[in-house]
Amino acid sequence: MSSRLIGIGVGPGDPELVTVKGVNALRAAEVVVVPVMDTGERGRAEATVLHYVPAEKVVRVVFALNERTDRARREAAWDAAGGRVAELLRAHGSVAFATIGDPNVYSTFTYLAQTVAELVPGTVVETVPGITAMQDLAARSGAVLTEGTEPLTLVPVTAGAAVLKDALNGPGTVVAYKFGRQAGEVAEALRETGRIGDAVWGSALGLPAESIRPAGDLDGAPLPYLSTLIAPPRREGGRGGKL
Repeated sequence: MSSRLIGIGVGPGDPELVTVKGVNALRAAEVVVVPVMDTGERGRAEATVLHYVPAEKVVRVVFALNERTDRARREAAWDAAGGRVAELLRAHGSVAFATIGDPNVYSTFTYLAQTVAELVPGTVVETVPGITAMQDLAARSGAVLTEGTEPLTLVPVTAGAAVLKDALNGPGTVVAYKFGRQAGEVAEALRETGRIGDAVWGSALGLPAESIRPAGDLDGAPLPYLSTLIAPPRREGGRGGKL
């Protein structure tokens, strides 16, 4: 029988936001892998998974998730993690990988699946969608992501603040991920494009350290790496104005 690697989105941090399908997949898998940084602390994915499966079923695999500058070190960690998961697949046949948010949206699971597919030919790769940080922030803040024909643009600010500014100069809502270390540049881009008034940012959503504030409060100080920004467009014309 083919080995099965299942990427399961477990949401942004609130364990109540794991889907029923996600919980069932976690419980059905023989082993659940959770990514941890090389510093060893428990991450959001692991904390969420432990609400639904016993600790003895969980395997912690180190990824260089906090490495942003040394690409060789980061890729070496991915290769080592892929090798460990390949070992688990050969031993168990069915392995789940829990990732925050959704496994098909800026997820480590993408790189893991590519590596494992090379190491264990014939592996069937599946994903279970998860609720994203932008959805959770919209719900918690009251921000409306899209109306009518508005586009939605998602930008990782690790690509540079200039990419974000280009998006802000365009139409529709702009969502920014991973902008904590460039919070000052993000605030400047929002002000320059006239988008700061209705914008909102949040971090640690659904966790005790949760913070949700208007983007106008950004003072340039660094924020948590996994901060999320929603910058809606100006909406005029009343209900259904953009239909």
